[in-house]
Amino acid sequence: MYMKHVCYILLWMATGASLTPVAGQKPQEERLRAANQRKLDYIFYEGINLKNAGKNDAAYELFKHCLEIDSTSSAVLFELSNFYLQANHPEQAVACLKKAVTYQPDNFTYRLALAAILLNLDMYGEAADAYEALIQDYPDKIELNYYLAEAFAQQGEIDAAIRTFDLLETMIGKSEQISMQKFRLYTLLEETEKAFEELKRLAAKYPSDARYLILIGDLYLERQQTDEALAFYRKAYAVDPENPYYTVSMANYYESTGNPTAAEEQIRTALVNDKLEVEVKLTIISRYVRQLQQSRDGAQTVNTLFETLLEQHPEEVELKLIYGSLLAIQGNMDEARFQFQLAVEMAPDKEKAWQQLLNLALQTQNMDEAIRISKHCRELFPQEPAYCYYLGIACYQQKRYEEAIDMYVEGLSLIPEENRMLRSDFYGQIGDIRFQMKQTDKAFAAYEEALKYNERNIVVLNNYGYFLSLMKQDLDKAERMSAQCIKAEPNNATYLDTYAWIFFVKGNYTLAKMYIENAIEKDRNNSAELFDHYGDILFLYGEKEKAFQQWLKAKEAGKNTPTLERKIAEKTYLEAPNDEK
Repeated sequence: MYMKHVCYILLWMATGASLTPVAGQKPQEERLRAANQRKLDYIFYEGINLKNAGKNDAAYELFKHCLEIDSTSSAVLFELSNFYLQANHPEQAVACLKKAVTYQPDNFTYRLALAAILLNLDMYGEAADAYEALIQDYPDKIELNYYLAEAFAQQGEIDAAIRTFDLLETMIGKSEQISMQKFRLYTLLEETEKAFEELKRLAAKYPSDARYLILIGDLYLERQQTDEALAFYRKAYAVDPENPYYTVSMANYYESTGNPTAAEEQIRTALVNDKLEVEVKLTIISRYVRQLQQSRDGAQTVNTLFETLLEQHPEEVELKLIYGSLLAIQGNMDEARFQFQLAVEMAPDKEKAWQQLLNLALQTQNMDEAIRISKHCRELFPQEPAYCYYLGIACYQQKRYEEAIDMYVEGLSLIPEENRMLRSDFYGQIGDIRFQMKQTDKAFAAYEEALKYNERNIVVLNNYGYFLSLMKQDLDKAERMSAQCIKAEPNNATYLDTYAWIFFVKGNYTLAKMYIENAIEKDRNNSAELFDHYGDILFLYGEKEKAFQQWLKAKEAGKNTPTLERKIAEKTYLEAPNDEK
């Protein structure tokens, strides 16, 4: 309805553009200019009304038409910049604001909006210039100095940022916010004494606030001046013995001075402290988990602690995600899934929570669950190609090859051309599936496409090289590709196996034996395929009895193919047919 309304407005304005001359009227040019201005004003305010009513698409169309009437209208350009920001097109928003400022340089709102967006887009040099010009023209707007200092700091002009904060202090006096910013900047410059001075001034100004004493202690601790650190921590305790950050700092102190038992006790005290912010607790427990996981008893301790924290903060989604990850590491997959499921129910739009749940499904080989979650995530996050990727993996595992390829093709349509790494990975997956479907030419074409986007994609290089060797095609190319994988990851058993097999197919059994033995040495998975390959290589190398022993190992490790059974029964090498490759 609103789009029809827009069309009626535009049609009405178009048909009503010509005015009947009246005696005594202004010259024709002025009359046309006045008529256009009336058109512009009418359509612009209609656009404002539609925007306020939440009809953004219709409003945008009207503002675009306003720009056709008068491309120099700063008000229209300003409104369009807001639309471009909402649509995540910041470059167009900046372009509109720059024009708005050019055509109306005395408008404070437009200039401030331009400076702010330049700062948010990390265009720090231009942002600093914009804020300096604003400060010159509007010296009473004291807060602009704060943003100028931020622009200087982000640009790396730390001295200029400090000078700006100093100037701001002469206007408004000492403040916690400015002093903490100067403390941070002096720390970046490694001017520790000046950083100390800022904190000490704050501590003197606010003697009943233990935070500054704790920060001074932390700064001494970072410099390994543990006696000085402890002195300030004790001062802080005297001021506020229940300050939760004191407990955290004392834990760090005990760790630094080699007293892990005391440090652990302080950490536990901090985690059950109701006054400590949950974000700080999450930071502490992330570190604490790594410490306690070193022992079996520690795992139970940390689980008990998590349960206590969950009782304290039942609505904290991030806590459930961390606990779920810990449970998964411990092998308690059902409880981990329960925590992740709670997280997605509490925060259905939190993508990280869905990813945790999906990763668990893939990890436990629950492909039906992985497909269900991926499809739901595609509805929630339709522009995110990752869920096409995961769906492709799950369908591939279930040998639903055509569906898997459809997912990767759909995912490619969502990936920008400039994201070359991700496009390469998608084409690599298509190549793997095509080869499983015995569509060798299409598989190799997909691998070539993958390497166009990323010539160093070692997964693609390995798989392409190995499949070429299985087909006995272009073996020199296969060797070159496999060599790149070995150079990138010389201890990867899979890549060493591929390299060995290529030499085997080429008839260089000495190099094949050397690399397959290296692969078996590096292997941590007791791979049946490696044992089988080793047997084949040993047989043609001339060590037939050893070859037989390796084929037996391959069978014991889980490989069960007709060719392997015949090799064991006949104690001779046999080449596997294509349907076993």
